[in-house]
Amino acid sequence: MQRPGFSSAMLHPRYWLLWMGIGLLWLLIQLPYPAILSVGRLVGRAMYHLMPERRLIAATNLELCFPDWSSERREQVLRENFASNGIALFEMAMAWWWPPRRLAKLATIEGLEHLEHAAAEGRGVLLMSLHFTTLEIGAALLSQQATIDGMYREHANPTFDFIQRRGRERHNADAIAVEREDVRSMLKSMRSGRAIWYAPDQDYGRKASVFVPFFGVQAATVTATATFARLGKAKVIPFTQTRLPNAQGYRLTLHPPLENFPVGDEEADALRINQWVEQAILQQPEQYMWVHRRFKTRPEGEERPYPKRQRRKRRHVAKAR
Repeated sequence: MQRPGFSSAMLHPRYWLLWMGIGLLWLLIQLPYPAILSVGRLVGRAMYHLMPERRLIAATNLELCFPDWSSERREQVLRENFASNGIALFEMAMAWWWPPRRLAKLATIEGLEHLEHAAAEGRGVLLMSLHFTTLEIGAALLSQQATIDGMYREHANPTFDFIQRRGRERHNADAIAVEREDVRSMLKSMRSGRAIWYAPDQDYGRKASVFVPFFGVQAATVTATATFARLGKAKVIPFTQTRLPNAQGYRLTLHPPLENFPVGDEEADALRINQWVEQAILQQPEQYMWVHRRFKTRPEGEERPYPKRQRRKRRHVAKAR
């Protein structure tokens, strides 16, 4: 896919507020790393109070997934999760704009040999990631060490899309951004021995999904993980990242490839992925992206556990006669 280029249209007044926000974000990430984390936590605290709909979604997910936890523990994780989301905003900016050398100092990488072994065998890799709040900076840190193609969804705002694409691709000059719907290019990438980032842990609707348990709750789970691995003749290597305490940086872990996967049974393969995701989340539940409506697609006859979205009322402007 051709990389987006800058155009004078991006300087139109309707984008000025975006550019001002980007400029402020750039200034804030010039602070020392511990200070950035503190500012991020403050932003997350504000998000907790200012985003009641997202707070309710996250609280509902935690209650569904961890019914045995006390309400106090779920509330603690919920608040920490919003703090983590606030920090993620600045980690995104760090990934896009920090000098590579400064960024690299924060990373400890384990299991890089799994990618190297796959490359030596000429095998493609489906790098199975999860939607942790550290997703953006984790991908950037890994991209400094290995060439990783990524699944990409074009942003509706062309100016933000330009900024995002430029920031994500700067660590890997030969990386390919593959549109999420472009399955053919994704398979071609893996068949040529490349590694491609992919996350199967969200609810993408009833189509191409099966219902299997996720933390004991029936969840629409994509079957594409097994399909991509089979058609792309690729190894599935799980990838996680963790924000370490006390501003120690990040631990990136490339786990051993999944063995005997896929087995050819859609439900069995999807369940295995969900079980792996569960174990990864349990290691750091406060860093997972709970604000996503993971259980929005329900089996026939079941109601969604989330409240209906509050749509903004349209203002009707009378036409001048």
